[in-house]
Amino acid sequence: MPPGDRASRLVDRLRLRHLTCFVAVAQEGNLGRAAARLHLSQPAVTKTLNELEALSGVRLVDRGRHGARLTPAGEEFLIRAVEVTDALASAAGVLVGTGQPAVAPVRVGALPTVASTLLPGAVTRLRHRRPHVGVQIRTAPNTALLGAVRAGELDFVLGRTADPETMRGLSFELLYAESLALVVRPDHPLAGGPVSVPSVLNHPVVVATAGTVPRHHAEGFLARHGLRLPAGTVETLDVSVARGLVRAGDAVWLTPERVPQGDLDDGTLVRLPVPTPGTAESVGLLRRTSTDTPVAAEELIAILRELAVG
Repeated sequence: MPPGDRASRLVDRLRLRHLTCFVAVAQEGNLGRAAARLHLSQPAVTKTLNELEALSGVRLVDRGRHGARLTPAGEEFLIRAVEVTDALASAAGVLVGTGQPAVAPVRVGALPTVASTLLPGAVTRLRHRRPHVGVQIRTAPNTALLGAVRAGELDFVLGRTADPETMRGLSFELLYAESLALVVRPDHPLAGGPVSVPSVLNHPVVVATAGTVPRHHAEGFLARHGLRLPAGTVETLDVSVARGLVRAGDAVWLTPERVPQGDLDDGTLVRLPVPTPGTAESVGLLRRTSTDTPVAAEELIAILRELAVG
């Protein structure tokens, strides 16, 4: 049968339940969680997924002990399936509302080290312009955020680019680049004078968790000085925890320079005069290339661009 005929036959037999089930499995990464989300039994979800794969003749999801993982064909199909389910949700808003589509909340993903910098001011500006638009903010490691935006769970991500395979179907727009800063409380023993990198390690150190770009840069910075992170290093992606540790004791925080900017501006923390060449990292906007970004999300993106250069 010619491909065009097979596609027409599939369209005739495809049902909305196939798409909603597939999208739920893709977004949850687990058949049990997808079943709970859809208020179905797990066997019902499995049956629907099997029907979809039988209709298409393509394996879309690999099931295993560790969850459900999309195949390359499943990744491609997910992009279109999300477009369809999103369009139907918007159309439903017209039918049950006042003749206008319901304004969905803006769904933003942000790295923990980025969420506290640009987002508060940007969301505040958006609220002034569009007070009836909600904003949902999810913080997570970069890989998890990219998976979520690809699956249609987020409108865009404020984060970092990744390897080509992870970036498939996504675009990246640079907002700014930032280097590491070494930050302490104002009355820290190292504050107010010349500082050598080895002397920093005479004090507790706070860094991002392993596997993150800031952590990679922190380790690389120390390695260039023939040093490594000391025993007893505190690792966290929680900005409030890191800030509290630095304010409460003699810890030195190695962090992207924009993260503590508010604390530096109000004098509650100070930056040590230690150059950190070679630690610059790019931060930008990531979104799906195959779908249009909602209007409210585009407005928030425009505000983020303004603040990034300001």
